[in-house]
Amino acid sequence: MCGIVGFVGTGNRADLETMTTALKHRGPDGEGFHIDPDRAVYLGHRRLAVRDISGGDQPMWNISGTIGVVYNGEIYNCDDLRAELCAAGYVFRTSHSDTEILVHGYAHWGTGLAERLNGMFAFAILDTDCNRLYLARDRFGEKPLYYAHQSGLFAFASELGSLTQHTKISRSLSSIALQKLFAYGYFPAPHTLYQNTAKLPGGHFMTVDLHSLEPVIQPYWQFTLAADDALTARDDEAIAEELRSLFIQAVGRRLVSDVPLGIFLSGGVDSSAILAAAAQHVDGSSLATFTIGFNEPSYDESSFASQVAKHVGSKHHLRVLDMEQARDLIPYVLSRMGEPLGDASLLPTHLLSAFTREHVTVALSGDGGDELFAGYDPFRALGPASLYNKCVPRTLHRFLRKIAGMLPHSNTNMSLDFKIRRTLMGLSQPQSAWAPAWMAPVDPESMVDLFDDPMRPEDLYSEAMELWESGPAKTRLDRLLQFFTILYLQDNILTKVDRASMMSSLETRAVFLDNDLVDLCCRLPAHFKYRNGERKFILKKALEPLLPHDIIYRRKKGFGIPLADWMRHVPQNPPLMPVPGMKMNWVKSAWDDHRQDKADHRLFLWTWLSLQHVLGTPLQTGAE
Repeated sequence: MCGIVGFVGTGNRADLETMTTALKHRGPDGEGFHIDPDRAVYLGHRRLAVRDISGGDQPMWNISGTIGVVYNGEIYNCDDLRAELCAAGYVFRTSHSDTEILVHGYAHWGTGLAERLNGMFAFAILDTDCNRLYLARDRFGEKPLYYAHQSGLFAFASELGSLTQHTKISRSLSSIALQKLFAYGYFPAPHTLYQNTAKLPGGHFMTVDLHSLEPVIQPYWQFTLAADDALTARDDEAIAEELRSLFIQAVGRRLVSDVPLGIFLSGGVDSSAILAAAAQHVDGSSLATFTIGFNEPSYDESSFASQVAKHVGSKHHLRVLDMEQARDLIPYVLSRMGEPLGDASLLPTHLLSAFTREHVTVALSGDGGDELFAGYDPFRALGPASLYNKCVPRTLHRFLRKIAGMLPHSNTNMSLDFKIRRTLMGLSQPQSAWAPAWMAPVDPESMVDLFDDPMRPEDLYSEAMELWESGPAKTRLDRLLQFFTILYLQDNILTKVDRASMMSSLETRAVFLDNDLVDLCCRLPAHFKYRNGERKFILKKALEPLLPHDIIYRRKKGFGIPLADWMRHVPQNPPLMPVPGMKMNWVKSAWDDHRQDKADHRLFLWTWLSLQHVLGTPLQTGAE
């Protein structure tokens, strides 16, 4: 895992070094530069040494020095690609570096390189013969890639905070992106916080001519649900066996490392499955597992994790934290994000990553399992919500929503009152906007009161609504799967995990995003994922030979913190630095109402804190 930066055009070595230094946390093991004044090309790299420790320095070049790469990620099918390229006559100078695969792979396949890779990656390849840059991002955007294009300059970086270190890139806020942040809780690609900056969507590549600096973006892969009739005809046992085989294979691919490796273990289905599958490759006692526990019972899953670790025999590491101690880390975590994010599970994810990094450099994670196999609460709510929407008149709905707003506010994790209010809020919108509205920091009606020039709902949720309505006719479940996998996974979950882990220089590997495993998921009819109220139906069935029944079928808890309670006390003085285009009276009222327990604005307040810190407001954590 690493950090990459670069630019073509206006700028100098000082810009490059400042941008690269901003990514030191992503690569503490070394740095490398390439500067070509004649072409005005500048490339920088920070390295976290994981594979081929002695031979993987970057930028890396082919023998003739015409093709060079800076790269962040891991290529899991690199051995197969190396064999294919060797057979084609390419000579490798490193023993097993996956970086060199990109150099020779580009020479052999050109811009078709990205579609041949099974892994997580963001890279930039300089082709001096063709005078162009070729940049690509993995299928789901597990690894980040930001860029800016303006007169006389094209620049890119692994993080927005690094990109904006270039002296010619402004930090003027994007009013559209700002509204989408509070509508979604994250920035849907290609939006970013600032004008004239963007993020390359997952599954896309970009070419940039070194003379015109004009970027041309193309997709090389898209997540598409297309039920295979042949799979429909097969029985559950056969599908479960195939899924189990592919999952074990995906885990095996991610166990390859030249540095110590471990596994995040929450005790939930996904992380438990990874541990059990890893034990099919190596002895369980050689596996290291890591769990963060909390002293608040409704947020703690450590007993389940310990049960799974004991079942497999892993070397288990557990750290139980006091919630108040964890709370005090809010300023530290938000100060290192570089961009706001409305997901407060960023904090426990960082705590887990920091704890894990004390022992290993790489960790396997279960990200993607809920999105691919319908694991979230909204998948279960979809049927009742559709019936409610069909049968309940709008006037009665408005009355019920008003009553729900009067319910006492609970501080427990995913409490019933919280779910009721969020569900009814979403049902006030068209079906195509249910999913983002259910999870929105600010409900669409309140956006009118929060922003001076509010967007229309169809523009605000354009990405989600287009996904819901696009393509051939699908079930509602398929449409919801598209939302969670294409938008929420990429721009929220993977962004959160990347930043939280890289703050501690920890590489994480998402097993469920393996190409072969995802390809099967795309072909599976929806009833294999959700059946008779059972989420992750076929995944759980596939795991029955590997895990105890009570672990597979226990109630899902989630990875959260007592955010509603915290926001009543933290920070002591709510930050109220004005933001252009936003109405501060509404912001202040939201803080006051939440702290007086008149309303539950936890998601908005966390998103606001995150934004304020990025914009430069110091935060305090002292209780009143």
